[in-house]
Amino acid sequence: MSTPQDPARKGRRRRAPRRFRVAVLVHPDLVPPEEITLRGEELEAAPWKTEHDVLRTLQELGHEAWPVPVGAELGPIRQAVTDQKPHVVFNLLEGFADEPSFGHNVVAYLELLKVPYTGCNSRGLFLARDKGIAKQILTYHRVPVPAHTVYPRGQRFRRPRRPTFPLIVKSLTMDASVGISQASVVENEAKLEERVRFIHESVGTHALVEPYIDGRELYVGVLGNQRLRVLPVWELILDGLPEQSRPIATERLKWNKAYQKRHGIDSGPARNLSPELAKRIDQLCRRAYRALRLNGCARIDLRLDAGGRIWLIEANPNPQLSLDEDLAQSARHAGLTYPALIQRLLQLGMSWDPTGSD
Repeated sequence: MSTPQDPARKGRRRRAPRRFRVAVLVHPDLVPPEEITLRGEELEAAPWKTEHDVLRTLQELGHEAWPVPVGAELGPIRQAVTDQKPHVVFNLLEGFADEPSFGHNVVAYLELLKVPYTGCNSRGLFLARDKGIAKQILTYHRVPVPAHTVYPRGQRFRRPRRPTFPLIVKSLTMDASVGISQASVVENEAKLEERVRFIHESVGTHALVEPYIDGRELYVGVLGNQRLRVLPVWELILDGLPEQSRPIATERLKWNKAYQKRHGIDSGPARNLSPELAKRIDQLCRRAYRALRLNGCARIDLRLDAGGRIWLIEANPNPQLSLDEDLAQSARHAGLTYPALIQRLLQLGMSWDPTGSD
């Protein structure tokens, strides 16, 4: 811990950064091994890659960081907070008890314990998780989103009035492209009903249906609590897809390394964006981030259609934080190294007041 500066030395020497005790919340199946023997592509494909990258980086930054496995009980969190007294909790959980929709409840528990944490607050997580609610809020705040219809589980399928095909069918609450495939884009009512039933039965959530927007897939990272930093626009490069495939981020495309390699799937800085368009995207992402009451960091997913119009598809307040994922790559492109990004998330967590009194 640093000591107070002598006033006479003020301005001559920068105060040493503080070392934190950091409890890193992880799923029990994603605790990285103490001895890493994997290398190269095997390491990149490891399911605990993000947890490994974050823990290792925190330790390399000089922080005392350790994993706290959290499955279906909150006890490990309470024990870690009581016994080890972390300065901050680094939240890497995608849900609770293997239910993604319960992720905001874990953060609410951290707020009740009054312990600082990284990532988004419980209210923002709740609002952004339900894509239907999020789109209603964004529409009110004049953020362009596709019109949508929610088909709840357990209710009889009702044919839409005057549908405009093609439509895309996805889970109302799941992220990471779960349940999305080329078959998600439907051209008629029979296929629409079939795909809605698939989401209900195979994914186990309500279904969200909206017009399919043919265009480019863009991602924008946003960092901050009150003062925001919008990272460079990132693009999913889909030029190598089979000719009959639609350019969408399917579950296989997103997570199958062999498929990515076979079709040259990559991501990088968005190509050929005019300064005016980049500015509009920046403003839109800031408005969406604030409208959904997000903080810490988030990834905003956009589509850019052939007419140059931007559509916000969803806001992900719990983005992947692996050093080779889009958010970290975009940050690096903006001059923010991966260690600097992790340190920034710690600082944002330490400065956030969930009561709204800051």
